[in-house]
Amino acid sequence: MREQKGPEDWREVNRARWDERVPLHTASDFYDQAAFRQTRDVIRDFEAAEVGDVTGRSLLHLQCHFGQDTLSWAHRGASRVVGLDFSEPAVEAARELAAELGYGPDRAAFVAADVYDAAQAVPDAAYDIVYTGLGAVNWLPDLVGWAETAASLVAPGGFFYLSEFHPLGDVLDEKTGSRVAHDYFRSEAWDEEAPGSYTDFGAPTVHNRSVEWQHSLGEVISAVAGAGLRVEFLHEHDMTLFQRFDVLRRGEDGYYRFPDDRPRIPLMYSLKATKPA
Repeated sequence: MREQKGPEDWREVNRARWDERVPLHTASDFYDQAAFRQTRDVIRDFEAAEVGDVTGRSLLHLQCHFGQDTLSWAHRGASRVVGLDFSEPAVEAARELAAELGYGPDRAAFVAADVYDAAQAVPDAAYDIVYTGLGAVNWLPDLVGWAETAASLVAPGGFFYLSEFHPLGDVLDEKTGSRVAHDYFRSEAWDEEAPGSYTDFGAPTVHNRSVEWQHSLGEVISAVAGAGLRVEFLHEHDMTLFQRFDVLRRGEDGYYRFPDDRPRIPLMYSLKATKPA
């Protein structure tokens, strides 16, 4: 089956959750907007190395939230960046941030649309780089449709880049990450209620339901390859961006890893796939 099982209202439920959390996120220490206004760059070091020099290239960021990563690529020299997100408040916040940093819509544009409708919603037919990830694919029931949409927006000779949390983390127990507690091949949606946000677990919130999906690494790679892109690499990383498990420790580089006395496992992965010229 192309699309995984889930409630019919998944899109509306998730949009309401994300809409409500935009002001929480823009005001949070986690995103630290004041620091971002100074540095204008939050791209992780491994992403910068793997994506390479973006000077003079166009870049589309799918599921961009309120645009910090998108605008970071503009700061790194991309000739034009476009961010797309299904949350209107997130897109409005991104536009305000871009204007504050001096980027006009010709240099940094933001579009409110569902990711599956991206080909019809974005202003250009294709981009040198299509970028996405960091907690994105878990919100999507149909990876084949997602990959086909992303591939259709990659210009000939360009590439698709995904940086994402590793699905192995979804199957381990939530406290220590030391035992398998969930089915790796689960196809049913996770339909749950959880107040607050990852930026503030105690924040009072109203729209607390979320619908997410678990996607295996094989599912992701097969969807990308099946969309006509050539997979150049799949890199697995032993670190993550937050304390997913209680035992993780934050290193001097800002990443979280298991302590040295624990066997290492992948906590993130990155993938690059090109379109023939």
